[in-house]
Amino acid sequence: MDKLVYERELINKGCVYICGVDEVGRGPLAGPVVCAAVIMPLDDVIEGVDDSKKLSAKKRETLSAEIIEKAVAYAICRVEPEIIDEINILQATRLCMKNAVESLAVKPDFVLTDGNMKLDIELPQKSIVKGDSLSYSIGAASVLAKVYRDGLMKDYAEKYPLYGFEKNKGYGTGKHIEAIVQSGICPVHRRSFVKKWL
Repeated sequence: MDKLVYERELINKGCVYICGVDEVGRGPLAGPVVCAAVIMPLDDVIEGVDDSKKLSAKKRETLSAEIIEKAVAYAICRVEPEIIDEINILQATRLCMKNAVESLAVKPDFVLTDGNMKLDIELPQKSIVKGDSLSYSIGAASVLAKVYRDGLMKDYAEKYPLYGFEKNKGYGTGKHIEAIVQSGICPVHRRSFVKKWL
């Protein structure tokens, strides 16, 4: 499958720097939402870049290092649980994506986002449903965001060992919910997501 269809279309229209943006962590009960924006060189494509959910943790880590090494520019941003509680997860995701795009050291000519997400940015943009599987640039962003967030949740697991964050990454597994019911929440929980168990 050709994952450069969208990028080639934009190159043919004169774009040089094409940015892919993706988020990780919209659904979990704990931890931030994390977004990555990345501009990749399109004449030297990294094999195996895909929707991060389809890749093994080991493969993601290898790819992430390669993406960082080759990227023209990249940025990873996060929005913390208290902001998610304040403005809701959809707005927090949009804010996170916007921050990631605006943190790039190189200004993109065009922005491709995963999902169905219009960003509050000055740049031309297009959102692509299942973009992390269909676009190389968005796939690269999805790998960066996932590896970063998984690492963060491992750190939180050491700090708050009750909840099994190293395994569930903050998602609402049976054991995670059981721990919330029995012991309450910790500072990285999203209060708006866990109300019904408190």
